Amino acid sequence: MMWLFIGSIIILYIFYRLYQHLFPTPNINSNGKYVLISGCDTGFGHGLAIELDKQGFNVLAGVFVPDNVDSLKNKLSPKATVFRLDITKQEDIDAAFELVNGKTKVLHALVNNAGIAAGSYIDWTSIEVMRKVMDVNYFGHVAMTKKFLPLLIAKCDSRVVNICSVAGYLTLSSMSAYCTSKYALESFSDCLRREMVPWNLRVSIIEPGFMRTPIIQGSPKLFADFRSQLSNDIKERWGEDFIKARLNSIKDNAFFKHAEDPIKVVRALQHVVMNTVPHIRYRPGWQSSLVFFPISNLPAWMVDWFLSKLNKSPHVPAGVSRQLKD
Repeated sequence: MMWLFIGSIIILYIFYRLYQHLFPTPNINSNGKYVLISGCDTGFGHGLAIELDKQGFNVLAGVFVPDNVDSLKNKLSPKATVFRLDITKQEDIDAAFELVNGKTKVLHALVNNAGIAAGSYIDWTSIEVMRKVMDVNYFGHVAMTKKFLPLLIAKCDSRVVNICSVAGYLTLSSMSAYCTSKYALESFSDCLRREMVPWNLRVSIIEPGFMRTPIIQGSPKLFADFRSQLSNDIKERWGEDFIKARLNSIKDNAFFKHAEDPIKVVRALQHVVMNTVPHIRYRPGWQSSLVFFPISNLPAWMVDWFLSKLNKSPHVPAGVSRQLKD
């Protein structure tokens, strides 16, 4: 009986230590520390700006829509700075650097959060749309990181946080442009982390599943607009029935319908900013950690089979039907 009691104590201690490792108490003093966040109009960036401001950090919040500057200012303390920022424009990034550099010579954290979702099947998505997605979701973050690197490495233990996605480790059909941009950002993050080891610059990646953000909530209109913009040759090749069914199946996807609370991502972001030893990767929520990540580790043929069943359409493309008749 005594050994059972001792064994129970040991097991409880191990679980306690594991919990401390996975969810350590914030141990960074926010006093005098500056955090730059892009994409604070809505979603993760908006929530993070508010939470870090409450914790006493000097928040530097970039917003894309000019009208959102004042609305966010009203939610933050006077020490916070809110400004217009389009990360695809070098002049905006340069202006942001001058603004930040005028306030501090040391940046505690850069949170690359701005992002867009667009496109569908590769054959349906124009090169212009693919370039736009890459400009925002990848090249914009690269430009921001390179510009602010001198302020980040001015003192050891700063960190860069990149918002990626399950789409950065599991390629989902009909998300070609988005997945490509997130895979690129994952690779960039790994390279940056390994190259900046001498400077002790931390680089963390956030890989959420589908969250209740404006991107997900606005998907019905996004798909309707996308369908209306398809060229006639695409419509002829694939057929209206297949296109309509495919876009509806994406819109009615169970993961969309059961999108998770974005506060889970905000909490992960807070953990990166507020702890001396942040994790390399965070998979907030059940979708990323319990569904998509395990699937991504299966053999490629098995993943292909599973996703083909998940995305199976009641219709075949019109071009395929014509081939079968010939």
